[in-house]
Amino acid sequence: MHTHTPPHIQWLPPPLIRFASPLLPPKISITSFRTNSLAIRLRSKSFKLRVSKGVISSSVSEQEQEQDQNLKQQLNLGIRRAYPFHEIEPKWQRFWEDNSTFQIPDEVDTSKPKYYVLDMFPYPSGAGLHVGHPLGYTATDILARFKRMQGYNVLHPMGWDAFGLPAEQYAIETGTHPKITTQKNINRFRTQLKSLGFSYDWNREISTTEPDYYKWTQWIFLQLLKRGLAYQAEVPVNWCPALGTVLANEEVVDGVSERGGHPVIRKSEGAEMEFSVLDSDGQEKDIKIKIYTTRPDTIFGATYLVVAPEHPLLQSFMTADQSKNVEEYIDIASRKSDLERTELQKEKTGVFSGCYAKNPVNGEAIPIWVADYVLGSYGTGAIMAVPAHDTRDYEFASKYDIPIRWVVTPDDEKIGDSGKAFPGEGVVINSMSSKFGLDINGLSSKEAASKVIEWAEKNGKGKKQVNYKLRDWLFARQRYWGEPIPVIFLDVSGESVPLSETELPLILPELDDFTPTGTGEPPLSKAKSWVKTTDPLSGKPAQRETSTMPQWAGSCWYYLRFMDPSNSKELVAKSKEKYWGPVDVYVGGAEHAVLHLLYARFWHKVLYDIGVVSTKEPFKCVINQGIILGEVQYMACKDASGNIISAESAETVGEYNQERIPEEKVMKSGDSFVMKDNPNIRLIARAHKMSKSRGNVVNPDDVVSEYGADSLRLYEMFMGPLRDSKTWNTSGIEGVHRFLGRTWRLVVGSPLPDGTFHDGTVVTDEEPTLEQLRTLHKCIVKVTEEIEGTRFNTGISAMMEFLNAAYKWDKHPRIIIEAFVLLLSPYAPHMAEELWFRLGHTESLAYEPFPKADSAYLKESTIVLPVQINGKTRGTIQVEEKCSEEDAFQLASQDEKLSKYLNGKSIKKRIFVPGKILNLILDRENVKVGVSQ
Repeated sequence: MHTHTPPHIQWLPPPLIRFASPLLPPKISITSFRTNSLAIRLRSKSFKLRVSKGVISSSVSEQEQEQDQNLKQQLNLGIRRAYPFHEIEPKWQRFWEDNSTFQIPDEVDTSKPKYYVLDMFPYPSGAGLHVGHPLGYTATDILARFKRMQGYNVLHPMGWDAFGLPAEQYAIETGTHPKITTQKNINRFRTQLKSLGFSYDWNREISTTEPDYYKWTQWIFLQLLKRGLAYQAEVPVNWCPALGTVLANEEVVDGVSERGGHPVIRKSEGAEMEFSVLDSDGQEKDIKIKIYTTRPDTIFGATYLVVAPEHPLLQSFMTADQSKNVEEYIDIASRKSDLERTELQKEKTGVFSGCYAKNPVNGEAIPIWVADYVLGSYGTGAIMAVPAHDTRDYEFASKYDIPIRWVVTPDDEKIGDSGKAFPGEGVVINSMSSKFGLDINGLSSKEAASKVIEWAEKNGKGKKQVNYKLRDWLFARQRYWGEPIPVIFLDVSGESVPLSETELPLILPELDDFTPTGTGEPPLSKAKSWVKTTDPLSGKPAQRETSTMPQWAGSCWYYLRFMDPSNSKELVAKSKEKYWGPVDVYVGGAEHAVLHLLYARFWHKVLYDIGVVSTKEPFKCVINQGIILGEVQYMACKDASGNIISAESAETVGEYNQERIPEEKVMKSGDSFVMKDNPNIRLIARAHKMSKSRGNVVNPDDVVSEYGADSLRLYEMFMGPLRDSKTWNTSGIEGVHRFLGRTWRLVVGSPLPDGTFHDGTVVTDEEPTLEQLRTLHKCIVKVTEEIEGTRFNTGISAMMEFLNAAYKWDKHPRIIIEAFVLLLSPYAPHMAEELWFRLGHTESLAYEPFPKADSAYLKESTIVLPVQINGKTRGTIQVEEKCSEEDAFQLASQDEKLSKYLNGKSIKKRIFVPGKILNLILDRENVKVGVSQ
């Protein structure tokens, strides 16, 4: 379906806009591919011509108009580009779109190998792209194009992570609905991405804000809710008054809110305690079970221990009469996943080990049970069970008739068996042992916990311990612009009821006023008619949940939806997920390396356990590309009097100011940068992350306008290794731009006097030489290896080496040049497509086989041959292994070093041993006596 015929060679770009302006020489046409403005860069000047209601206006001042003739000259120079990228790139972008070149059909040939390469899809901000964004996108596009040419079915999609705080904040500030600004931003991002020639399958484009998409985000939430993995609880939260919402820990950095960023961890202080195992006579054995607890204040309420089925000491203390039951239980538990074992709503199961342990604070013998709701991989693999104050322990104790002892009561209130545990803090009761010297009755939970730890350390029974663990994800946001949570609450009882899956999607209602309430009540509470509802099962009045999901929700599973974006019946068809999953290469910023991947993997594991996906992990390989920093800024230090001082002196003067120095006033001296007019003044040279506040953001639109998309793609890959951070340097792009210009001229030929080029090429149809074949296949090997290893910069270097060699050839055989064009195509697809077309092909090269190296041309067949003059070695020459005596002699005669011994001399004899030596015996009559040879 991809064998589309490109346009005829007389293809014309979109209709030209001709400017009848005195600034422009007559009969010069400028093509504008942007409807609102056109920037023509003339060395250090930029002229903007705007089209408004059909009227063309210029921002050029009257003074500049007086320089009409000079500007005409400059403009004529400006259009003599290294190659016509301004025509080529829009042409092939339109061709790819019109012919759906990169669209993957809904049903693919599954006998072919697949390659799923994915970018972390962007949040479409109003600022649009900066040159840091295309770094990862270019890398994935090279991989995608490369794998297509290798015969893979390639899935390379793009979409938008479009819910979230930034759009809502902008909407609040401007009064514009976030849906409008979000769509506007998406359109801008899409246009920019298309202008860079990325081979995305735009037919699979998704946005997290579309109901057809977030229907399945809500569906996944319901699956989490069913399994107790999503739950309601009152917990301390991070409340941001300015944003009017709760933030998860990862959204708070150094005490302030920040969109995304930090690991979700919390510090949990508690105690590590030791319980001695007792023998059948009640005596302590030489076995101690360590437990970790965050609630040492409840230790008097511990009425049993629980160890995980995989606990390393279990075999050493379980009794013989219980061993069979324990072994059977261990076998059953081994077949369950961690998720199945720890589901909050599952019925608790366990088996008695037959053995007891001694509670260290009161000497009470308590039974040791084996239960799979405790994991060997978490903590110590054992817990002290306090059923009165832990929900899981309460359910377990109730089932197996284990004593339940209340040791904490809320605010001195009387507490009895209410049928449920009290897990909160309060006042400690029933917690005193005069024999063991510990009394914590009447203390608050915190005071009691500290006293228990102090007692344990003093008596060698335990110690204070700080553990780090993943914190539950604070999922609700008190904001408008997010996925509605599909839960209702009954008016009478307050009971939460999940919506039926058949009622999805729960559509976000339209609101005119989406500002925060300031009270913690979410903006959705203003949608009165939407909030008020009824329970479809009981018919009872109810209220909808008015918090929305966080921005991260939609990005947890989007990689699955790309596999089957139009499926209205299920999240993803099993056959498609099984073929496309998992993602082969996933590329994105390091700022998402913890947070996003943590949640995505968590959701994926849940979907695996319920049979939605067939793989345990979502991504085979994750690559975090480095950051592109802004251009280096040079700063001079100034003392309190305003005098410029050298950087090394600044530290000794205390306070000092800094002043930015223009690059043209700076020069390098050794490893430092100094002032040109005073080399004794060392400057501070530093590159910063691109940001508006620093004024160092580079817009890719400007780079594409001046150098072309292929130059931008090539430069971003040539700057350095993909995973490393690097500094942007606009002058650096000129080097790769020259490389592309030389490539163009190698194939097409030199420009005509008016700056245009011939329609065809200058390649020949003759057979290539052995040297040309070796040069080509050496390049093929290097480029292939470097793409596969994502070492794109060195792959470009290999192509540059090829080009340097090719410029030394008299003729350029078609078979060599066509292979090189195919090597170049993943990096610079627009130029490659145009050259392929000019080389006489009628189909896009997107699915042409990628060149393969022939090992026959990679072997080194040359040797170093020593050359002697009258038996004394005077130098060496490089010859073919099967070089003849005559060829060797000719090479020696032409060698600069050896020729000085031979000029004007006659050769009496030549001694040639193939592959070993060439000895030239000179006629002695022609050798001057006393002259050193």
